[in-house]
Amino acid sequence: MLFEVFIRSQHGVAHKHVGSLHAADAEMAMANARDIYTRRNEGTSIWVVPSEQITASMPGDKDALFAAATTKVYRHPGYFKVPPEVKNI
Repeated sequence: MLFEVFIRSQHGVAHKHVGSLHAADAEMAMANARDIYTRRNEGTSIWVVPSEQITASMPGDKDALFAAATTKVYRHPGYFKVPPEVKNI
């Protein structure tokens, strides 16, 4: 089974994808991820996720997912008028 491996380098930061590995089960994937991706004690947390459990967007869906909503102009700072008496924001 193919697993994706995510490592958190220190407390308070996000996990980052560091690679993939094959393992028979999650326990073996965790042990292999520790051996392969944290050889110098650089991690504080490991996630292993079966690749088949990850749902990803397609490049063709970019506009639908990430384009600014034209019907919600109030979400953009330029929508609001700054009163003249406000000097710094």
